[in-house]
Amino acid sequence: MSPKTVRRFLCLLTFASLAGLLPATALARESYLRNSQLRIGVDLDMGGGISYFSEARSRTNLLNTFDEGRLIQQSYYGQKDGSHWGDKPWRWNPVQGGDYRGNEAEILEWKNDGTTLYVKTRPRHWASGELLQDVVMEETITLEGDVAVIHFSCTYSGDTIHPVTHQETPAVFINAEFPHLYYYGGDRPWSGGELTTLDPGWPNEYYDITEHWAAFVNKRGWGVGVYVPEADQITTYRYEGSGRTGTKGDACSYFAPIRSFAFDRPMTFEYTAYLTLGSIEEIRTRFQAIADSSQEDQP
Repeated sequence: MSPKTVRRFLCLLTFASLAGLLPATALARESYLRNSQLRIGVDLDMGGGISYFSEARSRTNLLNTFDEGRLIQQSYYGQKDGSHWGDKPWRWNPVQGGDYRGNEAEILEWKNDGTTLYVKTRPRHWASGELLQDVVMEETITLEGDVAVIHFSCTYSGDTIHPVTHQETPAVFINAEFPHLYYYGGDRPWSGGELTTLDPGWPNEYYDITEHWAAFVNKRGWGVGVYVPEADQITTYRYEGSGRTGTKGDACSYFAPIRSFAFDRPMTFEYTAYLTLGSIEEIRTRFQAIADSSQEDQP
């Protein structure tokens, strides 16, 4: 082929891979959805975890992807199993992105038709690095105006009976430039009551979220919010590390809406998370509209 033909072929190959039309072994390892307001992407070298979120016309990624444990992704916990994260005793912990040594999870299937982005993943045990043959995670992403809708599911087919514990639904890692956490924890949700704001410390802190959402924002009061209707509590921290910020910096802002349950039988756990960006007022208003719509849909 002529150099011009080769260039055309490579361009077509890259486009097809980004669109999810080629196998997971193809050239590109990221895939995106975009509408007039938002751009969201997944990293296929990190189990298809959500690695990119920005305004549609921006190239400033608001998420932290320092390692396979960051991103916005599924992560679950079970019994202590003799594994170690470095020198720290750990437990059964399937993580969508991969393990702490940087080994990626296995992509079983993925597709992107420009409207819906779907990824099916076999996770790794965060501490041991084992590919967990009895766990399959799925993720389906769509964009609805200024909100990204992410449906997560995790199917467990093992015979180990794990105890009830807190589960991240999902784990959310934001750039460290967004230090201020907002949420509502009062007894009159969706009544316009005053929000709580704080800068979390280290290690984990726990707070009730009676409106079922939280957001990290910058000094201008603008940032990223996540709403999970079934979650009544979050765990959160700020990790400073070396102080290096940005998408690949070791510093980060973290929270996870949490629910408590056990993988104590063959089962599928699924839920929907809503992701948006904007001012605190915009974030709360959008999530309230979703909550109101859900109430209207109930018989």
